[in-house]
Amino acid sequence: TGIFGSMRMQFLGATRTTTGSMYLLETNGQKILLECGLFQGRRGETMERNRTFPFNPRKLDAVVLSHAHMDHAGNLPNLCKQGYTGNFYCTFATRDLSAIMLEDSAEIQKADAAFVSKKRAKAGLPPVEPLYSAIDADQAVRQFVSLNYDRPMLIADGVTLTFRDAGHILGAAQVVLDIRENGRRFRYVFSGDVGRGQDDILRDPQPVEDVDFLQVEATYGAREHSARANVDESLAQLLRETLDHQGKVIIPAFSIGRTQQIVYTLHQLTDDGKLPQVPIYVDSPLSVNATEVFRLHPECFNDQIYRFLRERENPFGMENLTYIREVAHSMKLNELKDAAIIISASGMCEAGRIRHHLANHIGNASNLILFIGYCAEHTLGAQILDGKSPVNIFGEPHKVRARIHSIDAFSGHADKHELRRYVEAMTGDLKKIAVIHGEESQCLGFAETLRTIKPKAEVLVPEFQQTIEF
Repeated sequence: TGIFGSMRMQFLGATRTTTGSMYLLETNGQKILLECGLFQGRRGETMERNRTFPFNPRKLDAVVLSHAHMDHAGNLPNLCKQGYTGNFYCTFATRDLSAIMLEDSAEIQKADAAFVSKKRAKAGLPPVEPLYSAIDADQAVRQFVSLNYDRPMLIADGVTLTFRDAGHILGAAQVVLDIRENGRRFRYVFSGDVGRGQDDILRDPQPVEDVDFLQVEATYGAREHSARANVDESLAQLLRETLDHQGKVIIPAFSIGRTQQIVYTLHQLTDDGKLPQVPIYVDSPLSVNATEVFRLHPECFNDQIYRFLRERENPFGMENLTYIREVAHSMKLNELKDAAIIISASGMCEAGRIRHHLANHIGNASNLILFIGYCAEHTLGAQILDGKSPVNIFGEPHKVRARIHSIDAFSGHADKHELRRYVEAMTGDLKKIAVIHGEESQCLGFAETLRTIKPKAEVLVPEFQQTIEF
């Protein structure tokens, strides 16, 4: 940018899709990266995009992270591996969750590379390296600098960062950047992922004032979620239909956010006598560790669960609930004869122990596979939800005989009405809005909504690698 240049943002991921969030901001001759997420999709494209950055990591001045999900934070160790030595700014809970997420991800990278290398060896091709190692992940965590919500901090020349609660997962934030550039001042807000509000565990997203430019997610920008009001009743009924006939309920769930929410809901339903006391297993070392982190961060809780935690008991623990870390204990679950609920990661069924549970249980008509979160296109979860049968798990075809059900009321993402309210609650003379992080139809749909509620703003839906001046 020349001396009179204006701030530029290059959209390097999660454009007209939901994965691989990454945005490069340039102002006052400096480069600030927002998010550094893993792209998830078809294997070949995925490897290539995650390995190579379209910029020089050594030339970055700062990196800002909105929350700890892999599609936002999962490629941070690769930045370090390729020479970035600066700070990663985030909230305290995001740092703690990222520490366990990235270590876990390094193990998955290792396993994935081994799997691909084995296939390549058969074709006489050289092996592939993991994207990054546990040592790279550890290095990344050492570069984290944590701030609380609402604590402004100067992170680069003329750039002040403030985090506001986004209500999406524990520690999730909206990124508020107050920028001084060539004698002008303006406020740029990146929404991060926006929660629905009225969450069982988290606080509502906080409105931001005096906004000039907005970059907003649209995961469900053109869709409505079912109402939360009767979800507990219909969930209890759905589970009982399977459990009363000694079937198993398999719930693929993200380790961070959805797992804790479903555990809290099952706790309430069991306490209220709406569910039989069947064994419940959380089978994911990452989920176990994440739940420990949740208990360390009551600053992120809403009043109701904060009181529950202080006055009654651990909201994420009960007598019939077992958290499983060890592989041997996990494999024992295959021998279960009676009714049980197994919650396991990953939510999109792309990695982790959930694939073993699906391989063992998806062929049995008395079982239920219950999805409670978002599945990106082309993932195993999306294929199962689309009614595909057989599906490939570990390279083997499996006929789908189990009942498949999805409840979107547990979504951590605002739907089109909630997103609309989120933007309506913002004050300021909004001049430009960029819509990101949603499949194309969702982004374009939400862009239409924004043109009606903010008629003065120019609303854009960036393409991959497009640069926009602000």
